[in-house]
Amino acid sequence: MSRVKRGNVARNRRKKILKLAKGFRASLSVLYRQAKPAVFRALSYQYRDRRRRKRDFRKLWIARINGALSTTTLNYSRFVSLVSKKDIRLNRKMLSELSIESPETFDELVRFVQS
Repeated sequence: MSRVKRGNVARNRRKKILKLAKGFRASLSVLYRQAKPAVFRALSYQYRDRRRRKRDFRKLWIARINGALSTTTLNYSRFVSLVSKKDIRLNRKMLSELSIESPETFDELVRFVQS
């Protein structure tokens, strides 16, 4: 019976992990045994934070809109309710950008929504 040489399989598996660990500090980027758990942890954080980023941006946009509304009598929740009733199709990201880039236009929008 001929023997099976499987050196490539093991080496390729380890190289794949070490390639993902490129840029890690000290032995985490060099030694397979230390790199493997570090890579798995990093991948799980990466997955989690792709979802968290969406939440964080939504929070930021809401805070910006609420800050822009502080000069008016409206609060954020009432403003968003009136915007949807007037059937204005601007999402929170665009409302936030509008409040920063063009405050006078945002004020006009607030007046239109209040009327």
